[in-house]
Amino acid sequence: MLSSEVQSLKPESIKSLDIGDIAIMNQLAYSFRDEFIKYAKIDSFTSPDPFKNENPNTYLVVVDRENIDRIVSMVIIPDYSDNSKIPLEKINNDRLKIIQIPKEKALLLKYEMMPKDTNNFYQFRKDSTVIGYIMFAFQICGQHY
Repeated sequence: MLSSEVQSLKPESIKSLDIGDIAIMNQLAYSFRDEFIKYAKIDSFTSPDPFKNENPNTYLVVVDRENIDRIVSMVIIPDYSDNSKIPLEKINNDRLKIIQIPKEKALLLKYEMMPKDTNNFYQFRKDSTVIGYIMFAFQICGQHY
């Protein structure tokens, strides 16, 4: 399910995406969210970014298989969380690929997509317990220069 194509996924490549790429990312993000909410409840309001949390996390990006520079979503799952509650393999359709990345790369990608410092992620829950954080491409708020 998880891919390790970290080398070809570069934060600076986000700057080269055109409006057509952004539109595709947004459509895929809405589709991904619609499937994701079948397995977890996404909070209505954003929370402080989990990057400041010192606990170990698993950092995942959901990308378009046709162009992995098109980032659809970023998912952060605390290592203490029971992430088996979210069957990402069921959400991962023919068009999407999930790539696990290191924290440093996740933070760089986040700043390219969402240059504001905090409150970019929604918490998601299972059985009223927070089990992770998620950000979608339709939240893109500008470019980091």
